[in-house]
Amino acid sequence: MKRKKILIWIISIVGVLAVAGIIIFLSQGKKADVASSESENMSIMVQKAKEQELVETILVTGEIVPESEQKVFLEPDKGDISEYKVEENQAVKAGDPLFVYNSTNLDAEYNKAVREKELIQKRANTEQSQIAALNKRIEEAKKKQPANNQESAPDAVEPQEDINQLTSEKTQLELQYENTKAEIAAAQDLINELNTRKKELTVVSKIDGIVVKVNKNIAKTETGSTEPVVHIISNSPYKVIGTMSEFDAVKIQPGQEVVVRPKVFKDREWKGVVESVSQFPNAEGSGEPMDNTGGGNVTMYPFKVAITDDTSELRQGFHVSLEVKIVGAEKLPVVPHTAILDEGEVSVCYVLSGGKLERREVKTGAMNDELIQITEGVTKDELVVVSPDESMHDGMEVTAFDEIE
Repeated sequence: MKRKKILIWIISIVGVLAVAGIIIFLSQGKKADVASSESENMSIMVQKAKEQELVETILVTGEIVPESEQKVFLEPDKGDISEYKVEENQAVKAGDPLFVYNSTNLDAEYNKAVREKELIQKRANTEQSQIAALNKRIEEAKKKQPANNQESAPDAVEPQEDINQLTSEKTQLELQYENTKAEIAAAQDLINELNTRKKELTVVSKIDGIVVKVNKNIAKTETGSTEPVVHIISNSPYKVIGTMSEFDAVKIQPGQEVVVRPKVFKDREWKGVVESVSQFPNAEGSGEPMDNTGGGNVTMYPFKVAITDDTSELRQGFHVSLEVKIVGAEKLPVVPHTAILDEGEVSVCYVLSGGKLERREVKTGAMNDELIQITEGVTKDELVVVSPDESMHDGMEVTAFDEIE
């Protein structure tokens, strides 16, 4: 009797579980059918892929710098500075003296060299006089010689002066004079060198500009100093320098217009043009990580922008943002950024055609903040899904859609 009751309980439990399983299975099947039906019949947003040239806006940052500058450092081998010729905020022109090194020792060397040259020159003058006297004696001796067809008088008291001896003395004196002239030339070379060194003791400006720093209390060391004695910046319009990524460097060309916005001036801007983009990377900025390029590194390239508007209100060292607009080279179909799905190594979008979705692998080109050009995969006026999601698939039927402009 007891076994019969246990068997009845087991059969009852199995029956209840079977009924529950059937109910759950039917319920899930119904939900799946409903979900499938909703997916197939949901309404989607599409937009025609219109052809247009995109104006891409590239934003970079930079710093305002002068057109050129001159930093003059102390040169220990020239001694101490004896006189400053300029003050801070003073305007200077190229060639204007900035300061003068003490020339006491060099003046002494120069004066000594001049005196030595004068002594040598006096010796040369004496030798010239002696050579001239010998020439005169030789000529007189020749006149006293008898003619070739005449014999010397046997009773001549004084013999003829030896012309050969005089000629030999003259030759030796001429050689000595040539050596003296070489000494004069060497002395003049020394004077010229000392004079050049004296001129170099006066340091001059190499540019037209403004003196921004005069350091009269600079510390002198054996190697000079780490800070400049005088710092000059040019009075030409300011420029902007900075670095841009390799992705921007290939798009930006010299001559393109730039909008410069200093961070210290809100809602104000200056016009400029790209002056140069270096062909060589910035050694300090190469290999920097860049999050929006897939997590890899990016190489940075230096650039320079000339500001064409009046820069009198700007100052060296201002940080600025720059906006460069790049006009697309051709008209191509464009779609919103949201229409592109990133599926690993390929970009995908969905096109509505004949009431069904087509999965298209596409290649993209220029872009701006809202749109991106499709270079391959979509043609003009095709209906592209604006915001595809993971539930969509190739061949999916669409019974209702909304087209937006």
